[in-house]
Amino acid sequence: MEKILQGDKILLGVCYYPEHWDKSLWKNDLRRMKDHGLEAIRIAEFAWNLSEPREGNFNFDFFDGFLEEARAASMSVIFGTPTATPPAWLTHKYPEVLNARIDGALYRHGSRRHYNYNSRVYQELSARIVEKTAEHYGKHPAIIGWQIDNEVNCELDEFYSESDSAAFRKFLKDKYQNLPALNNAWGTVFWNQTYTDWEEVFVPRLTINASVNPHEVMDYIRFVSYSARKFVKMQSDIIKKYKKADDFITTNGMFSNLDNHLMVKESLDFFTFDSYPNFAYCLDQEPWVGSSGLKDRMWSRNLSRVRSVSKRFGIMEQQSGPNGWNTRMEAASPRPGQMSLWTMQSIAHGADYVSYFRWRTAPFGTEIYWHGILDYSNRDNRRLAELDNIHEKVTRIANAAGARYHAVFGVLEDYDNQWDVRLDAWHRRVHQISDEGLFAAAQLLHSPFDYVSLGDSADPAALPTPETLTRYPVLFYPHPTIMTAERAALLENYVKNGGILVLGCRSGYKDPNGHCPMEKLPGKLRDFCGADVVDFSFVPPDEKPINISWNGTEFEAAVFNDILEPIDGAEVLASYKNGWCAGKAALTMRSFGKGRVYYFGGTFSKDAAAVFIKNLKLDEPFRQTIEAPPSVEIALRDGRDAKFYFVLNYLN
Repeated sequence: MEKILQGDKILLGVCYYPEHWDKSLWKNDLRRMKDHGLEAIRIAEFAWNLSEPREGNFNFDFFDGFLEEARAASMSVIFGTPTATPPAWLTHKYPEVLNARIDGALYRHGSRRHYNYNSRVYQELSARIVEKTAEHYGKHPAIIGWQIDNEVNCELDEFYSESDSAAFRKFLKDKYQNLPALNNAWGTVFWNQTYTDWEEVFVPRLTINASVNPHEVMDYIRFVSYSARKFVKMQSDIIKKYKKADDFITTNGMFSNLDNHLMVKESLDFFTFDSYPNFAYCLDQEPWVGSSGLKDRMWSRNLSRVRSVSKRFGIMEQQSGPNGWNTRMEAASPRPGQMSLWTMQSIAHGADYVSYFRWRTAPFGTEIYWHGILDYSNRDNRRLAELDNIHEKVTRIANAAGARYHAVFGVLEDYDNQWDVRLDAWHRRVHQISDEGLFAAAQLLHSPFDYVSLGDSADPAALPTPETLTRYPVLFYPHPTIMTAERAALLENYVKNGGILVLGCRSGYKDPNGHCPMEKLPGKLRDFCGADVVDFSFVPPDEKPINISWNGTEFEAAVFNDILEPIDGAEVLASYKNGWCAGKAALTMRSFGKGRVYYFGGTFSKDAAAVFIKNLKLDEPFRQTIEAPPSVEIALRDGRDAKFYFVLNYLN
């Protein structure tokens, strides 16, 4: 059987659902897959009932039969645990396993991911089906790896059942030990929210204007992440007891309210992503293109984040046809060549395994419009012909496997600030403009970058080593509103040893609980960044844009403006040219040790980010090798023996 993600070659696979098809189709399906270059299939992630049709009654005949067909066809199999869709007998008998809305109403059987992680019953029954499955199939020669659940925290990343409140109390007791410490961390003296008994504490509940204590919500998000990771680890620990030594454990997707980095570290051999660039073209909603208009090219941003989570990664679900449920989403079919483009987009960003969703479009169920390589008719079509062409290309570059993505700078992120975006409207728009703008500018200037995670402040082992940061001559940390002493010390060391750090407005004004300490801004960054923030304001919508000029280029300091004064020998590189802050410092630079720190009082819109990238000489690093228009993405994977350039043309 072929193994994936071994660093020796790039492989293609597909998602397959034998339970959807008559057994007479299996052998021919597997033969056709192999004939068109597909080497592995993922199965079983939604099939609990086939192995446990009634509580405690286990029968493995169905997948026994299919796996023998796969073995005979020399098809490698990734086996999924079925916990994303509990069977009807389970949710009917044990309604306490169901997730709930914030108002307490239960999500009922009939969709997927309607369970909650913290139900004792669901944990026990999930552990049992995983144990029975892994014990039965762990040594099967066709199986090369295991996928846990499916798309952890997809559909819903909030949990409001009674089991969640009970588990939340325990989480908080372990963290704070006593109620005075909890009350202090949550600032409960505000609006008379002080707790005097642990039984008074719940997960967030329905309130007027949905204004729940923000410090409670921050801890709640950390709790959701902890609960999801604990559920994944429970399954991983069971599978490890039975799997073959070289079989892997993974899960798929990349969703919010979840520390994906820590989940990989605790439970997985590597991470796999589900890549659906066609979301940019859905017809029944505003196209998800952000302010940059990059459409499916924006998916490279997600792939860069996956690379941060897991340097070795694959694509478990790569879009092959138009997406749609019967309840939402209308989408045009990918145009000829677009499946190839998206496959190469994934490989260019570091994927060494690409598995298409799905082999054949489902003839029934909610996803009847989520098309696969084959249509309902099962006949050969243009997507199957395109797969042949993709396989030919991948075969020629197979030894790019393991080659490192070449980045010329890094963008720092951390879970505290990602989660703070969910609950803080003042942070949300500032973050969104810079997140989209910095990516768009880098794309259009052919300046590849990596996301670099600083983790969650609650995890003492989350910080990267200093050597991780020094790989990048320049690091952007656009708006780290929450700052810790440990992160500040790491950044200070990076700059002192020759790094260039670029900060944006709204930096350093919160602690990990989300409080705004009585400190001069930008808080713990102030000691080395060279800027004193003496005033600040959003830019009102009826005001003219506020501009600055740096090195002869004028651009807008959009959305928000910090008013700066240079300190500790810093120099002013640019001042606001107009508006209420005209003449005040907008951009400072301080030389510190062997490096430099830039503090910009605005957001990194596409235009502003482009100026920074150019002035820091990060643009067009491949100009000596490739000359390309902005409509083309350039990526380089740098291997031990060869360089692999990917030139991706996104023009229609």
